[in-house]
Amino acid sequence: MIGGLFIYNHKGEVLISRVYRDDIGKRQAADSTVFSSSGPFLEQIFNRRNAVDAFRVNVIHARQQVRSPVTNIARTSFFHVKRSNIWLAAVTKQNVNAAMVFEFLYKMCDVMAAYFGKISEENIKNNFVLIYELLDEILDFGYPQNSETGALKTFITQQGIKSQHQTKEEQSQITSQVTGQIGWRREGIKYRRNELFLDVLESVNLLMSPQGQVLSAHVSGRVVMKSYLSGMPECKFGMNDKIVIEKQGKGTADETSKSGKQSIAIDDCTFHQCVRLSKFDSERSISFIPPDGEFELMRYRTTKDIILPFRVIPLVREVGRTKLEVKVVIKSNFKPSLLAQKIEVRIPTPLNTSGVQVICMKGKAKYKASENAIVWKIKRMAGMKESQISAEIELLPTNDKKKWARPPISMNFEVPFAPSGLKVRYLKVFEPKLNYSDHDVIKWVRYIGRSGIYETRC
Repeated sequence: MIGGLFIYNHKGEVLISRVYRDDIGKRQAADSTVFSSSGPFLEQIFNRRNAVDAFRVNVIHARQQVRSPVTNIARTSFFHVKRSNIWLAAVTKQNVNAAMVFEFLYKMCDVMAAYFGKISEENIKNNFVLIYELLDEILDFGYPQNSETGALKTFITQQGIKSQHQTKEEQSQITSQVTGQIGWRREGIKYRRNELFLDVLESVNLLMSPQGQVLSAHVSGRVVMKSYLSGMPECKFGMNDKIVIEKQGKGTADETSKSGKQSIAIDDCTFHQCVRLSKFDSERSISFIPPDGEFELMRYRTTKDIILPFRVIPLVREVGRTKLEVKVVIKSNFKPSLLAQKIEVRIPTPLNTSGVQVICMKGKAKYKASENAIVWKIKRMAGMKESQISAEIELLPTNDKKKWARPPISMNFEVPFAPSGLKVRYLKVFEPKLNYSDHDVIKWVRYIGRSGIYETRC
């Protein structure tokens, strides 16, 4: 398990230090005889300095940039993450689960951000008492414990002072919350209006050939929820997953066309810890007790039957050695009633470009010499429409015999639908203890599709 946890600033000064095991102690780490596969030089450094200085010398003050998040120095492993100018390092001499250590470090960052906002040197110095209290609750002898912010805030106040006037009911509530299965939500939450917000956020990635052939395409999606529900509600979330529809006997072409909602094949997905995985495996239903406030319910990825919001048709013609003619047409491929926003097309130009004349039907276009690209921006564009841009590029004579590599045309946009085709089939809320039903809950569902790496070769 974790032997020690250190927080450094950008100079390598230690802001927070907590040692959980003797083998990471400052004197013992410096005096013990160690061996390293990296050579005798690192052994001398580690023998001469303690564990704190070893990380400072070999990572923070290293001459070359350290890309790996795990650094091994003399049989000691340093797992580190960086937030702005702050380093968090977990140290261990044991063969631990690296994924678990990084999950703890990221969770520690989330907890600190929830308590005092941005993780900076000033905030850490101002809240060092609070951080030590959090470490006492989150780590026990190097073993991660309950790290849910909602549970921690019931008995650690914003000022980092433990409440000394807790009733027996409050103490039992904290005990059950820390040791029980529902550590992400406290009891006794009440709202005047019970509301539930669900956002389907997707990023579509594409690489297309100049002839319009899709070379690679996939969608990465997230389902983000905001829960303002009283009590301890049970929620059920359903989507048009292909396996679910086939199980329910709705996978035929006739019924799919009647419903208008095609099923999607999800390649892989991950869930928030509140989701009951046993029910998802057996019934393919997403059942959970939501945390209070905003949280990410699930992530998923799909590669089949993707709706490509835009098609980019490029035409590049070389006129001699000192001139290029470029014409780009974009076509929107979605319902006419929908509007795409924040559209930006970047058309690369050669390095020896001397001047550009641009004519566009819609929006504004400008040549940016510092970026070697023509940037074409359109505020809004309806579905099943097309627009085009033409440009004449003047080139300077050059002795370089290599041809222009023709980098791909990239595109950014935002559309009000899910490019994967995901649809929310139902979202139900049950709360047996309180007097409100599923019909009393106000629900909001929103779909947002954005461009990831959306490129077309020219």
